[in-house]
Amino acid sequence: MPRTNGTTTNPTEVGTEQVTAFRVAAHHLHERMRGGSVPAAAGTCGLQDSPPGSALLALNARVDDVRPDALHDAVEDRSLFHTWAMRGAPSFVPTADLAVFTTGVLPTGEKARRRFVLGIEQALEWLEMSLEEATARTRSVVRDVLAGRRLAIDELGAELAQVIAGDLPDATRRTWESEGPYAKGQPLGEGVVHFCLRILTLELLVCFAHRDGRKLPFVLTEEWLADGPPQVDPEAARAEIARRYLRCYGPSTRTDLAGWLGIAPGDAQPWWSAIEDELTEVRVDGRRRWLLTDDLDALISPPRASGVRMLPPRDPLLQLRDRDTLVADPALQRRIWKTVGEPGAVLVDGRPAATWRPRKRGRTLSLTVEPFGQLTSAVRRGIEDESEAVAVLRGCTSVELDVGS
Repeated sequence: MPRTNGTTTNPTEVGTEQVTAFRVAAHHLHERMRGGSVPAAAGTCGLQDSPPGSALLALNARVDDVRPDALHDAVEDRSLFHTWAMRGAPSFVPTADLAVFTTGVLPTGEKARRRFVLGIEQALEWLEMSLEEATARTRSVVRDVLAGRRLAIDELGAELAQVIAGDLPDATRRTWESEGPYAKGQPLGEGVVHFCLRILTLELLVCFAHRDGRKLPFVLTEEWLADGPPQVDPEAARAEIARRYLRCYGPSTRTDLAGWLGIAPGDAQPWWSAIEDELTEVRVDGRRRWLLTDDLDALISPPRASGVRMLPPRDPLLQLRDRDTLVADPALQRRIWKTVGEPGAVLVDGRPAATWRPRKRGRTLSLTVEPFGQLTSAVRRGIEDESEAVAVLRGCTSVELDVGS
C-alpha cells in the first residue's frame, strides 16, 4: 500500500466493529491462551494491579487454568516483575521486557517529568527546589536506607525524608519538615519523596517485592534481580512501548498514546517519532488514526471473539482512551468508567454486556451482575462458570451470584 511520511495516500477505511474485534484479539480476549502463557499475556501491555488483585483476574480472562498463586509464583521465579509502570500504576510485566515498561515510560527533561508526576509542583515551589534536585537527593540516599530491607512506601518515604532533611539548608529544612498538602500529619518532604520514588522505579533503582497483606514493599532492584537491572537504550525502549500500545489499542493517535502512558499530550513526540516510519494512516468511521503497518491485515480481518469473560476494574482493555469504540452509549460508559468504585465488566463475544461487583463474606463471594440488556441462557451459564473461577482466585469456596434481569 503506498505510504508517504508514515501515512497512506489512500487510507484504508474501517468501522468501530473491526477496531474493537482487532483490539479484543490483541488483548487475548477472543479466546483464552493455554496455561503457562503468563509472561506472554502480561507482555502485551502489562497487567495493572490497581485495585489489588485485579491483575490476577485480568490474567484469568486471558489464560486458561489460572491458579490463585500464578502471579506470586511468576514473580518468585523472576519471569514476571512487579513495578510502577504506565500512569504510575502498579503493574505486572515480563522481566524480559522490564526496560520497555519502565525506561520506555519515563519522560525526559524537567518540564515533562513535572507533568508526569502531577501534584508535586506546589511543593517544589515552596522548597525552591527543582524536581531534578529532589530526585537526585532521593536517589543518593535510597540505597543506604533500603539495602537488605523491604519497606512499604510510608516507611520508606519517612526514612528517606528524614535522611535528606539532614543535608538541607536550615530554611529549606523547616519547609521540608512542615506539614504538606498530601496527607494529614505528613511532612512536605515525605510527600515529595513519594513522587520521586515513581521516577526511581522507572529508573529501575527500586521495585516491588511480594505483597504482604495490604503492604506492597519496596526493594532495591539490584538485590531483587540476580543479574541486576537491564541496560537499554531509552529511545529503543520508548519505541517498543509505543508499538505495544498500538498493537493493543490501534488504530490510535499520539494524544491517546500520551493518555495511556500517563504523560502530557505535548510530551508524546519522542515516542511517536521513534515509530513514525512504521505507521500507516487509516480512517475509523471517517476519523484519522494510525496503525502499525504490519497490523493492517489483522485490522481488516480480525478474528471473532466468543464466550464470556469477567474483566476486573481497570482491566487493560478498559484502559483504552477512545471509549466510544468499545461502548457507544454515554450512559453505559458512565456505568463502567467511574471516578471512584469502578465495577468490572462482563465481556460477551468481545463486547461489554454487563457490569459486576464482588463482595467477600468469609469464604463466600457474592457477585452482583447488572446487565445492559437481555442475557441469553447460554450467557448466563457462562457468567456462572466465570463466577466460580473468580471465587477460587479470590480465595473463596462458594459463590452467590445475583444476575439482574
